[in-house]
Amino acid sequence: MSDDGVRQMLMLAERLREQRGGELDDAAILAVAEATGATAEYVRLAVRLLPEKKQKLFGQLKAVFLTLEPDVRRHVLTAVIATLCALLTVLSISVRGGDSLFGTLMLIMLGIGVWNVSISKETRVAAVSGALFGGIFFVSHALFAWISALLRHRFGEGAGESLLLIPYVLGGGLLGLLSQKFVNKFQGKFGIRDPKEERQELLRQLVQLQDKLRVGEQSMTFMSLDIVGSTKMKANADQLSVEFTFTEYHNFVDAITRKYGGRVHSTAGDGVTCAFPHPQQAFGAAKNIQMGIVELNTYRNKLRTPIVLRAGIHSGSVNAPTDDIKSVNFAHVIDVAAHLQHCCPPAGIAISEDAANLLPAGPASVGTKRVETEDCNAYIWEPKSKAPPLGAAGPPPIPG
Repeated sequence: MSDDGVRQMLMLAERLREQRGGELDDAAILAVAEATGATAEYVRLAVRLLPEKKQKLFGQLKAVFLTLEPDVRRHVLTAVIATLCALLTVLSISVRGGDSLFGTLMLIMLGIGVWNVSISKETRVAAVSGALFGGIFFVSHALFAWISALLRHRFGEGAGESLLLIPYVLGGGLLGLLSQKFVNKFQGKFGIRDPKEERQELLRQLVQLQDKLRVGEQSMTFMSLDIVGSTKMKANADQLSVEFTFTEYHNFVDAITRKYGGRVHSTAGDGVTCAFPHPQQAFGAAKNIQMGIVELNTYRNKLRTPIVLRAGIHSGSVNAPTDDIKSVNFAHVIDVAAHLQHCCPPAGIAISEDAANLLPAGPASVGTKRVETEDCNAYIWEPKSKAPPLGAAGPPPIPG
């Protein structure tokens, strides 16, 4: 799964778990799996790895129980109920005056056991659970009876009852089989919720979560700028001159970016990344910067080497939930713009094919030279004339 798919799956699972008091039943896990494209086993593992809220021991056991496979969960519950029924049966016989109380409780637990087996979705599971109930009931009953006899110093009783194991197992299996058939036939009258309806509800919640995640999604164009050979420019140069020159450079880029309706997104060393609503604005700003850098080199560059820039432009979708473009740090469109900038010739502009197609005159307004990269194809714009050397008189006019 993609990182976005995993994030959506975890968010949906966490939301459902909160709505259900901290647990996820099997229907919810299956719905999350189908809605997100993950396997049910993957969702169960993710639910186990979600941070657990502080719960009592019973709550923790319940949460672990609900993340088990449906068949395993059915068999575990069957074994617990069968053991309790056996204990209550022995207590109703062994405790004076307890036959009425423990007998009643035993019948209630027996009814719960029958219900647990009957709601099995598969006939095989119902039969196995019923057989498991009978077998565990017999073994538990024999164990508790032996303990009771040991406490009362009555050994040797019930030895012949071991032959009842076979009818107990067969009878339990038959009872589970019949009860499952009966409940499946009349499940609407028992108030059992249709799994399809529950799945549709979960899918609706997933769509709502996806809509919330896409609230800040918008199309943006990013321009990546970098100075060619900036390390050599700073070598053996006066530090005050370096600080002044590069500060003037950043102010120069920021002013032209704002002039074309963009904003400086981030700066890293000598590199600057700017964001624009449309590729036309980014392309216009990049040309203005490349042509206007001559004026900066002539009057504000205090270093011996002129500043030469490379620029890369790419358009794509980003997600800025807070409407602040600076909150977007890991978008693919920014990475592509930076990669195009590295592939661009000095003093040129590499604009991706996607961005160039959105220009009013299309790629023809950029140039005929192209460059192919792993991320995308791009068109190259280069100035028609080379910039004059550093210190030449008379800056060229900056186009509007």
